Amino acid sequence: MQAVLISGLMSLSVLLIVMGIALSRRPAEEVASRLDRYGTRTPRSIQELELEAPFTERVIQPLIQNIANVLMRLAPQRMMESQRKMLEMAGNPNNWTPADFLGVRGFAAIVSAAVPAVLMFMAGASFLRVVSFSLLFGVLGFMLPVLWLRRRIQERQKSIIRTLPDALDLLTISVEAGLGFDAALAKVAEKWDIPLSHEFGRVIAEVRLGKSRRQALQDMADRVGVDDLRSFVAAVNQAEQLGVSIGKILRVQSEDMRIKRRQRAEEEAHKAPIKMLFPMAFLLFPAIFIILLGPAVPRIMEAFGNI
Repeated sequence: MQAVLISGLMSLSVLLIVMGIALSRRPAEEVASRLDRYGTRTPRSIQELELEAPFTERVIQPLIQNIANVLMRLAPQRMMESQRKMLEMAGNPNNWTPADFLGVRGFAAIVSAAVPAVLMFMAGASFLRVVSFSLLFGVLGFMLPVLWLRRRIQERQKSIIRTLPDALDLLTISVEAGLGFDAALAKVAEKWDIPLSHEFGRVIAEVRLGKSRRQALQDMADRVGVDDLRSFVAAVNQAEQLGVSIGKILRVQSEDMRIKRRQRAEEEAHKAPIKMLFPMAFLLFPAIFIILLGPAVPRIMEAFGNI
């Protein structure tokens, strides 16, 4: 038995060594094969280049663009402005424009309506039922991207609220160390890869392009939609207008944000027992009742049967 085990381990070791050698040589072999293939190949045609593109770029994106062009003629300007604001609050996911997002909503509506329609038609449902369910699922599919975008906005706002006290601490330290406010914002933007640092980086870029710092900060507050950030921007703009030391304002704001973060943590801790009540009532208590009262059920049934 020991000999079999030792031989098996040795075989496994040899296999792992061979696989390691093969994998270590594989990148060089792939590079050589690509050089041989592309170095001696004739120039490719436009059709070949298009076929090498991913399916989403060849089919899905042009389809979404065509749907967006049709819906743009029917969508009111207020709706497009609302979508533009929501996309900015969400951090411009996938670099979508309002027209692109409208095309995504239209594509989702078509897919959501077509799939149940085909399934119900194959099941032999009536025409009226197919049309009604298709319209219902189409409207649902048209609204699903908006729900996803709102969820993304909420997550982004929560991230900004959570990281704002730390960012203000770094701003305060940088300003008190001798940096200017713009240089301190740039330092925070370089330090992290989070939504708040991206917003600070956008403020610096807008200031470099000629926009006033006051207006750039105010646009950031309106774009993010977080009350804590609005109060911070209002305090900084007021300090700049009145000539107050920016370092003192940043220290006061930093302490205030830390207090608010502690209060939010305490509030969430107080909500925890209430949130745990419903899972315990519907999941834990029935299992306990089954374990405790389960053995007594046959005896109770026998007692009622003998009556």
